[in-house]
Amino acid sequence: MHKQCKTESLVNASSVDKSKRTTLETIGKGVLLGTSIIKAPYVFARQKHTLRVLGTHVTLQEPLRKRAMSDLGIDIRFEPKGSPSVLQRGLLSPESFDIYEQWSNSIRPLWRNHSIQAIETKRITHWDEINSLCKTGRVAPKAKYGAGDAPFKIVNVQGDGSLGSEQTGQVSFLPYVHNVDSFGYNTNEIEQGIAYKTESWGWLLDKKHSGKVGIINDPTIGLFDLVLAADASGAMKFTDIGNISVDELDRLFDILIDLKHQKFFGGFWNSVPESIDFMEAGRVHIESMFSPAVSALNGKNVPVTFAAPKEGYRGWHGVMCLSSRAQGRAKDVAYEYMNWWLSGWPGAFIARQGYYISNAQRSADYLEQSEWDYWYNGKPASQPLKGPDGNISVNRGQVRSGGSYTDRFSNVAVWNTAMPTYDYTLQKWYEFISS
Repeated sequence: MHKQCKTESLVNASSVDKSKRTTLETIGKGVLLGTSIIKAPYVFARQKHTLRVLGTHVTLQEPLRKRAMSDLGIDIRFEPKGSPSVLQRGLLSPESFDIYEQWSNSIRPLWRNHSIQAIETKRITHWDEINSLCKTGRVAPKAKYGAGDAPFKIVNVQGDGSLGSEQTGQVSFLPYVHNVDSFGYNTNEIEQGIAYKTESWGWLLDKKHSGKVGIINDPTIGLFDLVLAADASGAMKFTDIGNISVDELDRLFDILIDLKHQKFFGGFWNSVPESIDFMEAGRVHIESMFSPAVSALNGKNVPVTFAAPKEGYRGWHGVMCLSSRAQGRAKDVAYEYMNWWLSGWPGAFIARQGYYISNAQRSADYLEQSEWDYWYNGKPASQPLKGPDGNISVNRGQVRSGGSYTDRFSNVAVWNTAMPTYDYTLQKWYEFISS
């Protein structure tokens, strides 16, 4: 919750209590916690300018747009779309946006297509505060890197123009919002499981849920949900789930198309609002889900649990990219917007829908202790907590599925990835959807 503006340092030993400090020390290694946070409006652009932001409903939300316009003194136009549509526009029309917001699996196609340009880390005010997930690949010594395109493998622009892990001062995207995804299920219809023990990706292909299974209509994200489900259920095994071969794809889609013909799937959703509608209407009892949808449904008293699969999560990292066509004032304003996202308030806003920000210490003082303990520390909620929509989304005593930030990001099975077989994957996916 936003408190009274102050001009003194707010993130220091006296203002961040022990539990916040402990978490920040874990997830922000190498970050100076004593940096001052000025809680006056972040920065004011001297001239009116309209910033065009293309992305998904996950981050392109009206309260964020209004707050950014107020803080920055600019006009902002959000254009939210479903994931495939966002990527298609990004690839075909980089002149139509200044900022692109989506997920890290879009980076390789965008970079190959020259749709985005390198971001200079020296122009990112709080770059040094960004935690280790995108810098070394792990938030804890024993954390899994996860298969596929872990963000640290594709964030840095290398000297030869390729993407890699060596830090060069240029990045393909700004690391900001991120989370781990799985599936949600209605506990009025499906018995509550145990995190990391009985909850399993295999549930998505369990015949007892036939006709009531929803999948995201996305040829990379939906694919991995089904790959993890097929592997967990024993329907088939993969040599490397982050780099699936053509032969493996053929066998997988033979299985999936057969299931579709049996009307096993209840629907394929294209946006977060649609996934909410699917579950609320009873069209599905279990489906691919993103955290804001779970939060919204719980706020509507639909008892949906976000699973912590024993096989591990599908991890994703939000990417904020700079259009290759952005120059001059448009480019300057785009940097102001990127810096605003790391300024504290936005990170607290998205925490209330279950997402994390790459420099959590900036957002710590904008969250009540009960919120910080629940969302970041994985502790029971000491009081009812509201989501971004103002509805109660977490009841007192409830514990976040999967636990703390460190626990969740130590258990990533695979990252959203554009594999070498990406083009073939697109072909097979649309054959599946239209079959």
